[in-house]
Amino acid sequence: MTTRILAIETATPPAVLSQERARDILLAQPGLSRLGARLVTTAFDGSGIERRATVVEALVDGGASELLEADDRIRPASTGERNGLYARHASPLAVEAGGRALAAAGVDPAEVTHVVTASCTGFVSPGPDLALVHGLGLRAETARLHVGFMGCSAAFPALRTADAICRADPGAVVLVVCVELCTLHLRAVDDPEQIVAMSLFADGAAAAVVASRPASRPALALDAFLTGVLPDSIDEMRWTIGDGGFLMRLSSRVPGIIGRGIREAIAPLLPEGRDAVAGWAVHPGGRSIVDHVQDALALPDAAVRPSRGVLADHGNMSSPTVLFVLRRLLAERTEGTVCAMAFGPGLTLEAARMRLEGVT
Repeated sequence: MTTRILAIETATPPAVLSQERARDILLAQPGLSRLGARLVTTAFDGSGIERRATVVEALVDGGASELLEADDRIRPASTGERNGLYARHASPLAVEAGGRALAAAGVDPAEVTHVVTASCTGFVSPGPDLALVHGLGLRAETARLHVGFMGCSAAFPALRTADAICRADPGAVVLVVCVELCTLHLRAVDDPEQIVAMSLFADGAAAAVVASRPASRPALALDAFLTGVLPDSIDEMRWTIGDGGFLMRLSSRVPGIIGRGIREAIAPLLPEGRDAVAGWAVHPGGRSIVDHVQDALALPDAAVRPSRGVLADHGNMSSPTVLFVLRRLLAERTEGTVCAMAFGPGLTLEAARMRLEGVT
């Protein structure tokens, strides 16, 4: 029996923040040192990001909001205020992505047996999982599971859970939805690691329909999953809750640690070797991360073009981001083995081997 991703669809907020505007907001903060200003300019201009979506429209248009004063000073909003914005905006975005995925897969909402959601940028219950049931007209008895606070790699535990459900019950249809609102945690910062984090993160949602039924369009067959922890890295990436929002520690050592460890870590997933892989979906956690993975695995530029394209157009949206990359691979219709990977706190590697099939 083969479990497949029948469709992947995405959704982003309508407000699009240029990287130049995001940089200028950070540069406008009172008390920013000259060194901090140089770090902001370097991080933002060298990020490989052109634009990113946000639910905070004032970041794009100016004016006062929960996070921003009218003169572009960032407000010291509390975690409760930020989480209130999450409660307001996360569910509609999840429903939008989920509805698109069901339509693309040709699956009636009444056929969905399970919902698996993933998010790490806010907490609310009832949350996006139940909003999907009500918003898409799923059956009230649809089983729901939430994968919480696992960071950028959470799409893989969500997909692995969907795969296990479908293998246990061949009639199951699982809707997987990742939704993140990273820009809610914008803060005025002077610390180099925090500046890099502020230069990367964005808002978005992605949904995948997983089932063991035959596909009527190009689909991704799920062959194997892999979880690993890169050596000597437990403190290099952390995602914690503070009084003034969620706090990301993103050490400058992260890309190098990934580059040194990825070749050995990914080998058990690829018994036929890297040359047998037709498509690569590398989570674009940042430009340097993609660079180090490309160099370590000796990948041609074309192999990481989808990852760099998602980074340029959307930034790092945390858990949905690798699904955005996989959607581009589906659109390219390059039949064969696909290796997908993402990196989360820990420093955790999550990866999957898939097969793009049904291309004519």
